[in-house]
Amino acid sequence: MIRHALAPVQPAAARALGLQRTLPASGGVALTFDDGPHPEGTPAVLDALARAGATATFFLVGEQVLRRPELVSRILAEGHQVALHAHRHRLQLRMTPSQVAEDLARGAEAVAEAAGRAAVWHRPPYGIYSPAGLEWVRAAGMRPLLWSRWGRDWRALTTPERIARRATRELLAGDVILLHDADFYSARGSHRRTVAALAYILAALNARKLDTVLPG
Repeated sequence: MIRHALAPVQPAAARALGLQRTLPASGGVALTFDDGPHPEGTPAVLDALARAGATATFFLVGEQVLRRPELVSRILAEGHQVALHAHRHRLQLRMTPSQVAEDLARGAEAVAEAAGRAAVWHRPPYGIYSPAGLEWVRAAGMRPLLWSRWGRDWRALTTPERIARRATRELLAGDVILLHDADFYSARGSHRRTVAALAYILAALNARKLDTVLPG
């Protein structure tokens, strides 16, 4: 259980559980966004990606997908990828195995119905799996993906510049960057700082000649 909790921040714990944090065969960087779709944050992120010709993967929350499925359609229509985060944004370690299974099944159904296809990738809230959650995801044929860089953009006391510096520090091909396009489960208005930071992040990728890639 300790390894499950440490996996998001300790590469060795992630390796012990067989959890991907990077895309080692990739020549680019994966931009990923959690917690949407959001009525303001998701369109703003999509607009910024379109201006830069960049792609991203959106880890969606089922209860938000049910409220705005049209944004799932837009994500896909613009060449991005959708994945599953959860149905409700809850820490798996605080749920019973049956609650985790029910949440994942409901979230997977919501995403599949809106997208017209089943999600391939999964990332749990807070990046933390329970043993039951990891078993369910693998049994369902989904692939877990954590991250190797993050902007910690959910915090109230941060700035776009700090988010971008943290997200791109020592950035390498194959890295997976975690950001958030929604503020449902974080500091209010935090998605606006993420959108502002995205311009700096995309500029840093361009300067280092790193393309954005989708997990395959």
